[in-house]
Amino acid sequence: MGYGANLNQVNRELIVRSNPDSVDFALLKDGKLIELHRDQEEHKFNVGDILIAKIRKPVTGLNAAFVDVGYEKDAFLHYHDLGPQLKSLLKFINGIRSGRQREYSLKNFPFEKDIDKNGSIKDAIKPNQAMLVQIVKEPISTKGPRISSELSIAGRYLILVPFSDRVSVSQKIESKEEKDRLKRLVQSIRPKGFGVIIRTVAEGKKTAELDKDLENLMSKWISMCKKLYKAPTPSKVLVELNRASSILRDVFNDTFTGIHVDDETLYNQIKDYVHEIAPEKEAIVKLYNSNVPIYEKFGIERQIKTSFGRTASMSKGAYLIIEHTEALHVIDVNSGNRSTKARNQEETALEVNMLAASEIARQLRLRDMGGIIVIDFIDMIRPDNRKKLFNHLRNEMADDRAKHKILPPSKFGLVQITRQRVRPEVNIKTSEVDPGGTGGEVQAPIVLIEKIGDQLERILKGEHKDKTLILNAHPFIAAYLTKGFPSMRSKWFLEFKKWIKIQPRDAYTYLEYRFTDKDGNILEQDEQPL
Repeated sequence: MGYGANLNQVNRELIVRSNPDSVDFALLKDGKLIELHRDQEEHKFNVGDILIAKIRKPVTGLNAAFVDVGYEKDAFLHYHDLGPQLKSLLKFINGIRSGRQREYSLKNFPFEKDIDKNGSIKDAIKPNQAMLVQIVKEPISTKGPRISSELSIAGRYLILVPFSDRVSVSQKIESKEEKDRLKRLVQSIRPKGFGVIIRTVAEGKKTAELDKDLENLMSKWISMCKKLYKAPTPSKVLVELNRASSILRDVFNDTFTGIHVDDETLYNQIKDYVHEIAPEKEAIVKLYNSNVPIYEKFGIERQIKTSFGRTASMSKGAYLIIEHTEALHVIDVNSGNRSTKARNQEETALEVNMLAASEIARQLRLRDMGGIIVIDFIDMIRPDNRKKLFNHLRNEMADDRAKHKILPPSKFGLVQITRQRVRPEVNIKTSEVDPGGTGGEVQAPIVLIEKIGDQLERILKGEHKDKTLILNAHPFIAAYLTKGFPSMRSKWFLEFKKWIKIQPRDAYTYLEYRFTDKDGNILEQDEQPL
């Protein structure tokens, strides 16, 4: 969404594609792809899952323990992630597993004293001990999952925290009156022995809705406790919602205009879930039935090809270069071939930077990039422009559910962002086998076609707009642009009211192309890298 768009007219659509061994989810904001998720059947460790695990060994030097959760690599549990009520949790687990504890509600359960917040792991837990743990970070690269024994069960409006008595409210709810109302309301319905965190989406909700959510969470807790008695160690005792429901729970709001699903079973599951959380929106869940694959119909396949890879194109020839190093990500903002005469240099820099900020906010969510991100925006002299850019970037990232912090731009245009991710980074291969038979790979044709279209638009808006235009390209590309109806060339004619002659060139490499006039003079040689 551009920085001039009306924020009140945002459409959000969730496109759900079923595969034999996985389900793909694409979140669109005004038709633009902003998040991609994949739920794979064999993926056993999702954020939010609760397991009964076994302590392997506490390591005093790290003040942490390695824990067997059934993954090939042991999970890591730091002392600070044990939770203050560890002794109560362990006493409760032992009581249930031995059969002595048959009451699951905690209302009559005598709590133990909190553990010392600066204590030692070896005094808190022992090898071979059974322990309830929750996945807070999925296995990434060579690391096992990160876990916590401070448990929480997330609902639509509330998060239930066993062995606590605190009620806290999301900081994103700004009104003090609303915060106080929600706090009072939840205190009156909160079950004894459980704390509650009130989520942002609870704002303005009535007692009945919050009460129903709390009831659902309590029934999840009780069914988990029932499993504990005979559950082998390690094993899952509470599974986070299937990915469709958990995505809906976290992102769904009143601006959603459509949820499109290409599988009947999934369609029914999602329809049931939406009926439960927002019955008035049930009609927006639609079963997609067509011979055209769902990702192609909604332009997602095309956006995936053009959004991943080292270069990400923006409008009017500007582009980003995204580099990954071991320690951080570096994003370089480039203006392409725009005019940069002295009098409008600052104006051009601001325009490109504002476009780039929107695209970067989208890219961070789309690829789920984490850690330190350094952005090299185009230098701007005026402090008010730097402030405008910073505020715009902050607004564009406001929807990002990952915890993040943005530092204001330096005089040289550098902005630093830290962003926390809990799942492996989305990394999609966009190159394809070179049809020239070299055995190498080249960028996907759709990216090249888009680049040619962008350059054509710039030429037709510049000083060469009245000249006869000839596009010289590799025969494969020339054929692609002229075959079929409507061909790409026909679409250009309708859009620009100008017929482009296309000349196949056998000597050109697959990615090579040039715009010339009828005398063979090259028009605007594009320097943007592929």
